[in-house]
Amino acid sequence: MERTPFTALLEKNTYPGRGIMIGRSADGKHAVTAYFIMGRSVNSRNRVFVEEGEGIRTEAFDVSKLSDPSLIIYAPVKVLENTTIVTNGDQTDTVYELMGQGKTFEEALRTRKFEPDEPNYTPRISGIINVMEGGFDFAVSILKSGDGDPEYCIRNTFAYDGCPAGEGRFVHTYTGDGNPLPSYEGEPARVEISGDIDQFTDAVWNSLNEDNKVSLFVRYIDIETGEYETRIVNKNK
Repeated sequence: MERTPFTALLEKNTYPGRGIMIGRSADGKHAVTAYFIMGRSVNSRNRVFVEEGEGIRTEAFDVSKLSDPSLIIYAPVKVLENTTIVTNGDQTDTVYELMGQGKTFEEALRTRKFEPDEPNYTPRISGIINVMEGGFDFAVSILKSGDGDPEYCIRNTFAYDGCPAGEGRFVHTYTGDGNPLPSYEGEPARVEISGDIDQFTDAVWNSLNEDNKVSLFVRYIDIETGEYETRIVNKNK
């Protein structure tokens, strides 16, 4: 699979929806994750990321404009010991709770399926990063409907024993704009990561469509120590 600059993929797609990227920094010292949300409706665009414990949650920017919180208010990021969990919905809680009970990432997501937002049936995308003993590994999951048929759920999990410096894997919810929105297809894209946390955050944010972008979360985790730095960018300020 060809390695493409992460920002180049974002620039080509006006509406990738929500996206998760996990990989390794260009200097090889950090496990990297980025999660972004986009929106077309007033309800979807009326959000910000805020820190909560070691993770983040979404909240309404203007509470008076919040109409349906069911699929837009959730905790995208939680940390369970040495595992960072990143998802595009409330399955973050499912993964956190069941992995805390000794279940695997895959077993936890067996209890969930795509979002019930007919006719889109938006895929649930999820990722975990395990950092320990000076190394890291990660996994990415996609739960999507069978070609738009809600009777069938396609479950794909991709596990990676780390990756080379400056490389990551990227999955998002939609291949582009449309009605209904076309679901992501294939395995996570192999992407190129460059820069330190601030350079990377700026590049990703500036590559997202100006009209549709809402919020961005970036975390660099030191592979040797487990310590991390976080950046959050919100369009609503």
